[in-house]
Amino acid sequence: MVIEGVQRSLLEDSFVVLDVETRRSAQEVGGWGSAHLMGISLSVVYDSRTRDFTWYTQEETPALARQVASAGVVVGFNTLRFDYTVLQPHAPELHFSRLNSIDILHHLQAALGFRVSLESVATATLGAPKSADGLQALRWWKEGKTQEIGEYCQQDVAITRDIYLHGKEHGFVRYMRKNGIVASVPALW
Repeated sequence: MVIEGVQRSLLEDSFVVLDVETRRSAQEVGGWGSAHLMGISLSVVYDSRTRDFTWYTQEETPALARQVASAGVVVGFNTLRFDYTVLQPHAPELHFSRLNSIDILHHLQAALGFRVSLESVATATLGAPKSADGLQALRWWKEGKTQEIGEYCQQDVAITRDIYLHGKEHGFVRYMRKNGIVASVPALW
């Protein structure tokens, strides 16, 4: 993982990394426009100040909100359009959209003109593919396997953290094009 070789000053900046897994799919709630109805199976936050991961259930979302609001910046992959939308109904006292946020997907999409997956960026930048996907996490929720959801979500948070730090340190990240060629894109965060 990238964090081992990252300059100490990058780790001293106060940031958290956030990822949310849901209870229901977009199809189950009537489309992506209803993401606020998906519910939360589990959220994971990495905090640079403690270097710890914390798992939150839907009912613990107000505590998650307090943690992310206390950080200098919130980092994620599709946080602006997805994670914040899912979280908002469960912590209405915090306006997630007002947080100082770095949404890696948003930055990459603006630079490239198209969306890339976390899997593509993780594999090309870190050589670390994801262990599962959101659909698998939904199946685990229906099976009551919250430990598996937490482990998967925590891995996504670690990958997102390492992509963020790689971009800060090197000024770029990589992604896999559909034709299998690896390309670089500036990390403007």
